[in-house]
Amino acid sequence: MKAVQLPPLTCGRILRRYKRFLADVVLDDGTEVVAHCPNTGTMATCWAPGAPVELTRSDNPKRTLAWTLERVDMGRGWVGVHTGRVNGIIAEGIAAGAIPALAGYDELRREATVGGHAHPRARLDLLLSGGQSPTAWVEVKNATLLQGDAVRFPDAVTTRGLKHLEVLRRLVAEGQRGIILYAVNRPEGRCFGLAVDIDPDYARCLREVAAVGVEVIAVRLRHGPQSVEVGEAVPIMLDG
Repeated sequence: MKAVQLPPLTCGRILRRYKRFLADVVLDDGTEVVAHCPNTGTMATCWAPGAPVELTRSDNPKRTLAWTLERVDMGRGWVGVHTGRVNGIIAEGIAAGAIPALAGYDELRREATVGGHAHPRARLDLLLSGGQSPTAWVEVKNATLLQGDAVRFPDAVTTRGLKHLEVLRRLVAEGQRGIILYAVNRPEGRCFGLAVDIDPDYARCLREVAAVGVEVIAVRLRHGPQSVEVGEAVPIMLDG
């Protein structure tokens, strides 16, 4: 598939992350900057003081912070921490046929709203339609927490994630496809699993919805020098 190209990247080293959305970084030229950290999770196992990072810079005068943290190298390759880029990468992978379970649809729509009079409205990441298979609703999650030989989700308690699982359960009961897709956004980890110790309610709910037909997919994102693309499927271990 054609990789998604990133904006120009600047190298540095992270000094600290704080207030969830801020990171102090020293660039390779010695300049210290404050970067926006577009990741709502804890980023556990995704950064350490002194770790190499890459950032992008915006010239938009309306932005409070010009710099954005894109990815961190924890010793084995890039970990993608910019969650806002993941949906576009997955959408490109689906369009290119890189995710066989989601191939064969004529139309892909992002940020699709489901619900109405009978059910509460909710927004899911992707809607696939126009194929011979039932309409498919896809919610994408960025998975970066490394525990042992597994990349796990979530890295913090997620009530929003629980809501998405319940919406997918309802869609499957109505005869549509409901898919939760985990983008394993780092090179380590031989499988995908659940962070039961962090959010046991999410783990329980995922197992429940998977048992009634919600499809669980995990794919690795591969980072190039200036790009990211959908790579191989990752084995899923929901009981481990």
